[in-house]
Amino acid sequence: MPELPDITIYVEALERRVIGRPLERVRLASPFLLRTASPPIESVQGRQVLALRRVGKRICFGCEGDLWLVLHLMIAGRLHWKEALTSPDFASARGRLTSGRQTRKRTGKIGLAEFDFPNGTLELTEAGTKKRASLHLVQGEAGLRALDPGGLEVMGCPLDAFSEALTSRNHTLKRALTDPRLFSGIGNAYSDEILHRARLSPVTLTQKLAHAEIERLHRAAQETLLLWIDRLRQEAGDAFPENVTAFRPAMAVHGKFGQSCPVCGAKVQRIRYADNETNYCPGCQTAGRLLADRSLSLLLKKDWPKTHEELEELRKADPAMTLKTRN
Repeated sequence: MPELPDITIYVEALERRVIGRPLERVRLASPFLLRTASPPIESVQGRQVLALRRVGKRICFGCEGDLWLVLHLMIAGRLHWKEALTSPDFASARGRLTSGRQTRKRTGKIGLAEFDFPNGTLELTEAGTKKRASLHLVQGEAGLRALDPGGLEVMGCPLDAFSEALTSRNHTLKRALTDPRLFSGIGNAYSDEILHRARLSPVTLTQKLAHAEIERLHRAAQETLLLWIDRLRQEAGDAFPENVTAFRPAMAVHGKFGQSCPVCGAKVQRIRYADNETNYCPGCQTAGRLLADRSLSLLLKKDWPKTHEELEELRKADPAMTLKTRN
């Protein structure tokens, strides 16, 4: 799922392309994408885009008439910018050349919507069979606030506000960081990176943290998000950001199961639950201890290894273990 750094770069790229320009037409491939009926989607067509805003993981287009078009990409939603196609035709009496817009073809079955502007088309695609992306059209700031889960914006927030949000509920650190009601825009990928940078276990309970640990987490969250915003900004340059993904080679632990931690060299481990996966370094974050993976620890029960060394010994003794831990 695109998270705060990815959404920030999307917003910046869109600001350069659509601010001050009219949204000429909205073309929907699926009626299920649009989650609101009033105001009608046709009412935003022809209105100039005055502002772009990120609300959590949502991208919000502020248009004339205090209308807000709100996109949530969910897990597999992505945005693509296509420069306008033009074809010259003669403009009757004066014989001047004008530009006639040609509509680009939608990107197969994954194309969900197109938003036409004078200079190009913004396309929304969503891979996979589960279509979860959403589009809302709401009126005014009140309508926009109704879509905001209310999480704290970590970038620039003071330590005391961060601490208050973090400890307001006694969750694990992983759950707290990814709860949109507590923190805005942080998901599975960047929470892994933040916790690794803070040298904290993902299963530590928030209300058991010492002040120094909260301070370390606060600093790590801001530094990690800023680092990745800068990296993605440099990667995109003036182009529209493509290849948006949760798995990047420069990440320390997220998506790096079985690879060496860039800090201490220990093998990155994971915890899996349903469709979610948490990656962590036992050397940096858990004092060498392996956290119980639900899918495997339930199988092994008392034989679940406590350290990476024990896990490797278990794998040597039972080659099928390697397959089980990968699947």
